[in-house]
Formats: sequence, structure tokens, C-alpha cells
Amino acid sequence: MTHALNIVWNPSEGIDLGFFIIRYYSLMFVIAFGLGWYIMKNIFDREGESIEKLDSLFIWTVLATLLGARLGHVFFYDWEYYRNHLLEIFMPIRENPNETILYIIKGWEFTGFQGLASHGAAISIIIAMYFYSKNILKKPQLWILDRVVIPVASGAIFVRLGNFFNSEIIGHKTTSDFGIKFLKDHFSAMDAVNATQIPNPQAAYSAIANDPKFVSLLEQVPVRHPTQLYEAFCYIFVFAVLFFLYWKTEKRRYTGFIFGMFLVLLFTVRFIVESVKESQGGFESALGLFSTGQWLSIPFILIGLYFILTSEKEITN
Repeated sequence: MTHALNIVWNPSEGIDLGFFIIRYYSLMFVIAFGLGWYIMKNIFDREGESIEKLDSLFIWTVLATLLGARLGHVFFYDWEYYRNHLLEIFMPIRENPNETILYIIKGWEFTGFQGLASHGAAISIIIAMYFYSKNILKKPQLWILDRVVIPVASGAIFVRLGNFFNSEIIGHKTTSDFGIKFLKDHFSAMDAVNATQIPNPQAAYSAIANDPKFVSLLEQVPVRHPTQLYEAFCYIFVFAVLFFLYWKTEKRRYTGFIFGMFLVLLFTVRFIVESVKESQGGFESALGLFSTGQWLSIPFILIGLYFILTSEKEITN
């Protein structure tokens, strides 16, 4: 349903198989890691590295991404909450004793891992690649970093699409009709049920989006910037640049250059898009001027510039 240039965004939870729902957010992660494995397989084939080392790399990267992204969200953005809910850091649940909507059992609601921070994932991947390169690959850390950032950039596209399906990490209200009405961000499942008196949350959301009887509720939903799509679109170009540098130029032989380009390009995109993104919390209120995401992006950009400027061509025998 559309009004002028805005779209009412009310996606289903995922692909319903009857006995199980494949959530779009989880599906985007599967696609990201699957495509990443395929890209690295071609890189390893080109470099003459064994598939056994690739399998290990896949495991290390998946674990580092999920663990780092989760801890990054906890410590960078929401420690005040999680310090009192430690179990929720590593469990896909939320203590919710006062509500009676879907997935609550004995005071707990299943939420999935909704809090993931890309800055935390970046840090953990860099650390993981140090141990991987030292113990398994037997090559300098920058060798693998120059190559693994290519699939990481492609994965970032699908992660942001997953955020879009989840109606999370939304943008500021727009000053025109251009933008998206994120229905599930404005109304919680319980809010939608109570407002419409329709017991099924998804049916309640659909009624708000499509039933003229609830047009007053729909009008309450502000039009916002789809910052997830902004980032996903920009990350396509980040991936394309890195892919081109590795496959079509000699820059892959310059140690640290592609890794540095990744840091500069990706976190510059993040810094810019943050300017129209709703606050995710964190320490921005204490420092002012920039958002937490922007403050966290600045060191990565500077480190990236350092690697670009100091990169040197590998000496081959």
C-alpha cells in the first residue's frame, strides 16, 4: 500500500513452511555466508590454497562475526540494559513477564538475536584472522585480511537487507512524502493487537496497513528514511570496487591496500548514512556532535587510510 512517494512496510515474518518459518533476517545471513564461501573458494583456487583451509576460515569467520557483532551491540550501544540482563546477551530471548503475545513461555519472549553491531563484527574478524593466519593459514595476517574483506563487503549488503525486513535500524522522519512507513517499528505486536482488537499480530498489522477502518492508526506512522536500503545500495559499490581491485589490478599484491580500502569505503558509507539514521543509543549523549556509529567509524577510516598509504608490493621469488 502506497501514499504518494511513501510505502507502508509490513513484511511477513518469513517463508512459512507450515512446520517452521524461515525468517528473512536469518535467510539473509545464510545467503551472506554462502556467497562469501563461494567468493573465497575462487580466491583460494587462484592463490593455490587448499579447500581444508577454506573450511576452517568459514567456521572462524561465522563465529567471529556473530560473537563480535553481538558483543559490539551489548557494549557499544546497550550496556546499561544488558548489565542487568546478562542471560540475554547470548540467548535469543527477552525477559517480558507482563506481556502475553507470541513466543512467551514462563515470562520469557523469543526474540532472536536482534542486537548486532557491525563495528563489533569488524573488530572480532580482525582478531580471528590473526589467529587463523598464524595457526592454520601460515601466512601474514594482512594476506588474509586483503582477501576476506571482499566477501565481508558482499555480506554487508544482505545483512542490511535483513535489517530492512526486520524494520530495524530505521532513519529519521523525512520532511516530505518520500520514504517508508515502518509499521512494526511504530506499533509493537501488542500495540497492534490492542488497537485493532484482532488477536493475531500479523493480521492486526495487515488491517492497519490495508483496512480503511484503521486509517487513523496508519496516519500515526511517520514516513522515515530507509537507511538500511541506503547502506545496502552503497555496499554494492564497495564490494564492486574491492572485487575489481583484486581480480583486475595488481593492488592485490600490495600488502594491506585492499584491506585499507575496505575500511575507508565501508565506514565512510556508515558515517554518512548515520547522519539520517535514528539513534541506536550508546555513548553519543556524552560526547555529542556525532552518533555512536559515527564515532566508532572514525578510527576504522583512519586505520584504513594508514594501510592504504603504507602498503607495499609483495616481494615474489
